[in-house]
Amino acid sequence: MKKLVLAGAMLGTSLSAFANGVLAVPDANDPIVTKFAELGVTVKHINPSPVAGLKELITDKGVLYASADGQYLMQGTLIDLNNRSNLTEQALNGVRKEGLSEYENSMIVYKAPNEKHSITVFTDISCGYCRKLHRELDDLLEAGITVKYLAFPRGGLQGSGYADLMNVWCAKDQQEALTEAKAGADTKVVQGCAAPIAEHYQLGQSFGISGTPAIILEDGTMIPGYQPAAALAAALEANKSS
Repeated sequence: MKKLVLAGAMLGTSLSAFANGVLAVPDANDPIVTKFAELGVTVKHINPSPVAGLKELITDKGVLYASADGQYLMQGTLIDLNNRSNLTEQALNGVRKEGLSEYENSMIVYKAPNEKHSITVFTDISCGYCRKLHRELDDLLEAGITVKYLAFPRGGLQGSGYADLMNVWCAKDQQEALTEAKAGADTKVVQGCAAPIAEHYQLGQSFGISGTPAIILEDGTMIPGYQPAAALAAALEANKSS
């Protein structure tokens, strides 16, 4: 029961990472690694944190803080009050950018003819706001925004939602299959499909994603939920000039 409660709590939380610009690979015998493994959590990296006595952990369930002996766990947002800056969100941006780069080849991409910006969207076929965002695809492309999709089955790796995303990613024409599916059409079963939907889902979890659409901007900033095309264009321009 402890494993299920902890995992559920972490999935809904967007936490920190990359605060010191390093990714230290932990020793397999580190007490943090072993104690978190008992909870079903894989610790990928252990970094120093800005708070004395706490380590920053990049895990397969998000990013957490823990004491050096692994006894105490803390999750939440770390704020630098002197500079009025959200250190956790700034830090997580780097982790997102690095994680996305590993999955470039398995994204479904709608490329803008005159590309100025790009967004990466974790999407699900049955999600109403995902469909609404996709209906604005032409507006995004016309604004010079390339749209890259990764899969995030909201119901997890079981059931029709997962199967539908597998069929879309294994379709001969992925773009057409995704557009038709989001318009309500049934997906066509593809035998022997080996699309990395599970990997996309796990990547989204490590980013703190718990719902769709989740939109990642070029600098790693995440926008949880639907935003109109005009608002996304404005956000991208603001990031560019900042």
